[in-house]
Amino acid sequence: MSDQINTRRRRLLGTTIAGIGLMDLGLSGLVHAQSSTAPSGAKPSTRLASFDTIRQVNAGALNMGYAEAGPQNGPVVILLHGWPYDIHSFAEVAPLLASAGYRVIVPYLRGYGSTRFLSADTPRNGQQAVVAVDIIALMDALKIDRAIFGGFDWGARTVNIIAALWPERCKAMVSVSGYLIGSQAANKAPLPPKAELTWWYQFYFATDRGYAGYEANRHDFNKLIWHTASPKWNFDDATFERSAEAFNNPDHVAVVIHNYRWRLGLVEGEAQYDELEKRLAMAPPISVPTITMEGDANGAAHPDPAAYAKKFTGKYAHRNISGGIGHNLPQEAPKAFADAIIDVARF
Repeated sequence: MSDQINTRRRRLLGTTIAGIGLMDLGLSGLVHAQSSTAPSGAKPSTRLASFDTIRQVNAGALNMGYAEAGPQNGPVVILLHGWPYDIHSFAEVAPLLASAGYRVIVPYLRGYGSTRFLSADTPRNGQQAVVAVDIIALMDALKIDRAIFGGFDWGARTVNIIAALWPERCKAMVSVSGYLIGSQAANKAPLPPKAELTWWYQFYFATDRGYAGYEANRHDFNKLIWHTASPKWNFDDATFERSAEAFNNPDHVAVVIHNYRWRLGLVEGEAQYDELEKRLAMAPPISVPTITMEGDANGAAHPDPAAYAKKFTGKYAHRNISGGIGHNLPQEAPKAFADAIIDVARF
């Protein structure tokens, strides 16, 4: 089942309705809109949604920073960002869900924002399994048994992994770009030249020059990725700068570089996650209720929905989002993403 949704026309109405709903629920302080002055030459951003409070909790190997919105007794939704983004990809999604009665948790992944490693001796590991283990640890720390998950990019891969390996913790899932579980073995196969070109940064990161270049230029590097991954998204400087603060995390570069080198088999992961990776290398099916989504202007590498539809063996639907929507779908089309979360919870 596939639905076509044009989001640009619906975004303003959806945001307005969410604001009214939050005031009715007494939740308006959890997510707020800030006035901002954009640098010269940039489009002004007069209503820049943000999170008022970042909370911290020890979870597994990390002290994790996270934002929270909505009633404490509401059904839990956990939203996961990707690279090079941060929790503000969900700054307009969270109030929409909170106004519908959901408790929304939006954590900084390892290497981003206020999330920190508890020990200097812990490897700055970015392999796919460990990011999912982090989120399970966060759920345990917050005493959350089950949640509805939503994510894109690294976040989509992580919610896929949780749904596949710990389905008892996942009530339902929304995944941008579908099924993203991979393996080092699968990544050894070369792609057609045009497809390889879209992964240029991965090959750059495989070199010492790439590590040094990302360390020195992460701000401009990530802004370039924003433009290429979402070529029709006219974000302003203030919007990017709000997220760019998360890249100043002292472990950001190490985690990002390890992630992409691990994918190519150039570095090892941690032995304690080997069994999980063996299970993931089998490309396990996902049985929990799922909605996958794709924007019509995603400039990043992404699979065709037909290629992964059969990986979802439970209740399933795919939604194509039109209107110039790129890779950062939750931020570019918050109403469509929030609607998908609410709908998949009813499957």
